[in-house]
Amino acid sequence: MTITETLPHWDLSDIYPGLDSPEFTAGFQHFVAEVEALTSLFDTLGIDRRADLAVDPTTIGSFEQIIARVNELLEQQSTLSAYIYSFVSTDATNNQAQAAMSELQQQSARMEKLFVRLVAWLGSLDVETLIARSPLAANHTFMLRKARVQAEHQMSPAEEALAADLKLTGGSAWSRFYSNYTAQIMVNVEINGTARELPMPAVRNLAFEADVATRRAGYEAEIAAWEKHARPIASALNAIKGEVNTLNRRRNWASPLDAALFNNNIDRDTLDAMMAAARESFPDFRRYLRAKAVALGAAPGSGLPWYDLFAPVGTGGRAWSYEEGSRFIVEQFGTFSPKMAQLAERAFSQGWIDAEPRPGKVGGAFCMGVRPGESRILSNFQPSIGQVGTLAHELGHAYHNLNLGQRTVLQRSTPMTLAETASIFCETIVSQAALHVVEPEEQLSILEASLQDACQVVVDITSRFLFEQQLFDQRQQRELSPDELCTLMLEAQQATYGDGIDQTILHPYMWAVKGHYYGSSFYNYPYMFGLLFGLGLFARYQAEPHSFQAGYDDLLSSTGMGDAAELAERYGINIRDIGFWRASFDVIRSDIDRFESLVKE
Repeated sequence: MTITETLPHWDLSDIYPGLDSPEFTAGFQHFVAEVEALTSLFDTLGIDRRADLAVDPTTIGSFEQIIARVNELLEQQSTLSAYIYSFVSTDATNNQAQAAMSELQQQSARMEKLFVRLVAWLGSLDVETLIARSPLAANHTFMLRKARVQAEHQMSPAEEALAADLKLTGGSAWSRFYSNYTAQIMVNVEINGTARELPMPAVRNLAFEADVATRRAGYEAEIAAWEKHARPIASALNAIKGEVNTLNRRRNWASPLDAALFNNNIDRDTLDAMMAAARESFPDFRRYLRAKAVALGAAPGSGLPWYDLFAPVGTGGRAWSYEEGSRFIVEQFGTFSPKMAQLAERAFSQGWIDAEPRPGKVGGAFCMGVRPGESRILSNFQPSIGQVGTLAHELGHAYHNLNLGQRTVLQRSTPMTLAETASIFCETIVSQAALHVVEPEEQLSILEASLQDACQVVVDITSRFLFEQQLFDQRQQRELSPDELCTLMLEAQQATYGDGIDQTILHPYMWAVKGHYYGSSFYNYPYMFGLLFGLGLFARYQAEPHSFQAGYDDLLSSTGMGDAAELAERYGINIRDIGFWRASFDVIRSDIDRFESLVKE
C-alpha cells in the first residue's frame, strides 16, 4: 500500500519568520517582560492565600485586572509554545529549538506559580458572591468554581512554588527526555530481503502494509528496538509516575485517578458507567478480531496476531493518496456545514499540516492551537483510509479550536473528555460517508478501518487504563523494572483482548510506545469517552440534522465552561446512566455484525 507523492510540511512563518529572527526574539522577550510585570502586579495586589477576604469593590477590581492580564499572557504563552514545539516535534536534533523550549519552560514555571497563587487567592473568598457582583467573574463561573476546589487540594504556598521549580528538573525534564530520545530511535529492519534503517514512526507504519511478511518484520524489529532502549525509557516512566504519586499525596487526593477525573470534569459514577459498558462490549470486539483473522486467511476461531491489528482487509482495499484523502475530507465536511468545509480547505491550502514521516519527527498525530481559531496538525501519513480518518480526526480538533477562538484562554481550557468531541464527530462523518460512496468490494476495508479505530479506543484504551492503574499502585512501593512493566502490560492486554488476539504475539512494550504516559496521568479513558460521546452526538445529528447543527458549534465553544454531565444534559443525555453508553456501543455492534457478514460472503 504505497503511493509516491510529496507530503507537506507545516508552515508557521506567518507567526515568526524563524527561531533566529528578530521578530521571534522580540516576541519572546516581550513575554518574559510581561511575566515579570504580572508577578509585580500579584505582589502589589496581594494575590495569594488570605484570611477572610471580603468581596468588596477593591477585591472585585483586583480580580478583573488580574484575569484580563492572565488571559492575555496565556495567549502569548500558547502561541510561543506551539511555535517552538513545531520545530521540536519535527526535528528532535534541532538544538536551537530545544534551547528555546527549555527557556520557555522556565517562564512557564513562573506562570504556574502565579496560577497557584491565583487559585489560593480565589479560595480565600466567596466566589459565588464574586460571580454575582462581577460580569467578568460571571463569564468565568466554571473556572472560579473549579479554582475553589483546587484551593482545597493545594499545599502551602512555599511548597507549591518549590514543586513548580523542581518540575523543570523532574517530571517535565523526564517527559522531554522521553520525547527527544524516542524520536531519534532508528530501527534495523529487513523488508523483502533488503536491510534498511528506518525511524521508529516509519517502522510502526509498516503495520498498515498489505504484505504480512512486511508487517511481521516491522513488528519483530520494533519489539527488538524497544527492548534495546527499554531501560532509559523505564527510568523516565518511573520518575514521572513517582512524582505524580508524591504530589497527589501531599495535595490530599485519594488517588491519581481522582485528580485526573477532576481535571477532566467527570466523576466516578460517569467513569464507572462507561467502563462497565466497555467491559460488556469486549465479547463483540473479540468477534470482530477473530473475523478479521479469518479475512486475513486464518482458520475460524483463530486469534489475531498483534502485527495484524492494523492490516488492511478486503479485496477492495486500496491506497488513498494524501491529495485524494484531502479532497474527500473537504467534501464530506461540507455535508455538515460550509464552515466546517472551509476550515478543512484552509488547513490544507495554508500549510497547517505536517504529514511526512521522517527521522527526528515524533510519531503519531496531534493538533495544537497556535492562535485563537488557528491550528497546526502533525501526522505521519500512510496511504490508507485509516490515515485519512486520522486526518479527519485531527481536523476535528482544529474545528473545535475554531469555535473556541471566541472565548478567553481561561474559558476554553477543555478537558480531554470533551476535547475529543469534535474529532470523533468529524472522523465519523468521513468514515460513514466512505461506506456509501465506494464500490461494494471496498466497503469491507472501510468498515474494518472504522472498527479498527473503535477497537483501539475501547479495548486497547482499557488495557492502557488497567496498566496505568497497576503502575501507579505498585510505584507507591518502588520503581519497576522494564520486565515488570512488560508483565503489567501483557496482563492488561490479556484481560481486555482475550481470545480475540493470539496470546503468544502481544506487545509488551506498549508502555514505551505511547507518549501519553509521559505527559499526564490517565491520558486514556478520555479517548473512549470522546468516541462514545461523539457517536451519541452523531446519532442525534442523523435524527435531527437542522436542530443539531444550530447548537453544535455553541456546544464546542462551551467545552471549557462546564462539566461533562452539565453539557450532555443540553442534549438530554445522562452520562451517569450505563444505558447511554450501551446505546453508543450498539452503533459499533451493528458495524461488527455487518463486518462479520461481509467476511463470510
